Amino acid sequence: MAQWAYKVAYIDYRGRISSEGLETLIGNERRSTFARRYMNTLGKEGWELVGIQPLTANSAYYVFKRPAQEGDFADEAPAESSQETPSRSGPTVETA
Repeated sequence: MAQWAYKVAYIDYRGRISSEGLETLIGNERRSTFARRYMNTLGKEGWELVGIQPLTANSAYYVFKRPAQEGDFADEAPAESSQETPSRSGPTVETA
């Protein structure tokens, strides 16, 4: 089964893009050019836009995915030793 890596970018059309702790501010260019330039950069890195979650009239979360590559999951916990209990795969689900 294929594994995917995801990236979420907050795009504020008034002049700011924020993703993974890095902010990009608009220069002396049109707002649409600013957003397109950022998304073209992600496209060159293999990211594909798969969803948009509007927040306000001027901002939204953009969700990108690509096939997982080495280093995409660098923030995961280190491998567990054989003495510890095995981890579950998938998200934690709480029931009421």
